[in-house]
Amino acid sequence: MSKSIDEFKKLSDAEEFFQFFELPYDSKIVNVNRLHILKKFSQYVQEIDENSTDLSSEEKLHQYSLALQTAYQVFIDSTAQEQKLFKVFKDKPKNVITLTEITSD
Repeated sequence: MSKSIDEFKKLSDAEEFFQFFELPYDSKIVNVNRLHILKKFSQYVQEIDENSTDLSSEEKLHQYSLALQTAYQVFIDSTAQEQKLFKVFKDKPKNVITLTEITSD
């Protein structure tokens, strides 16, 4: 059974994407980093769509599969806080002074 872009566009859960592309994954990693993996994956998909407009559907789906693998790998090697994909991780808390901001005169 060949897969289509239309089928891909109907997917929403992280597990559905992994199953669609027949990629192995650790459910513990996906459960902890689900939104972050999907956010990173969506960034990669957007880059593919913008930079590779001449790809066939099959080639595009292959690129998407690689993108999902890469997004998943990012969170095996890194944390959500390190990646700072969401605004909550980018904003500096207003009531916190970091040790690097404290100097001795």
